[in-house]
Amino acid sequence: TGFGGYGTLLPFVYSVILSVACRLADHPTASDYFFEVGGAWILATQVNLYVRVNELCKEAFPDESPPLHSWWAVLPPPMDVVVGLRQVHYLARYSAYVRGEQLDEDVVAEEYFPFIASERFTLAEFV
Repeated sequence: TGFGGYGTLLPFVYSVILSVACRLADHPTASDYFFEVGGAWILATQVNLYVRVNELCKEAFPDESPPLHSWWAVLPPPMDVVVGLRQVHYLARYSAYVRGEQLDEDVVAEEYFPFIASERFTLAEFV
């Protein structure tokens, strides 16, 4: 449902390169445009990724609620980092399920930063 790694990163990288080239050529309006397009692209693909992670988890764990709020990808740091960390954890959990393996203990997600592996929560509950 997405563009894949290259389809996500290449348009972003090209837009940043074009932005820098336009800045060096003294075209600040074009530079700003390409930079904003790249930012919008990477955010849109992150939201799509989080929607897909929720779909995969729903298939594998139908009795659980979706783990991610996909719109959190558009929040400023550190909130976008929180949903990114949760995404990695739940993808690892899904991958272990698909392979028929037991997920090893995740000390980082379960002890140091329990919000990573916890049930889905709202922004108000996190703050």
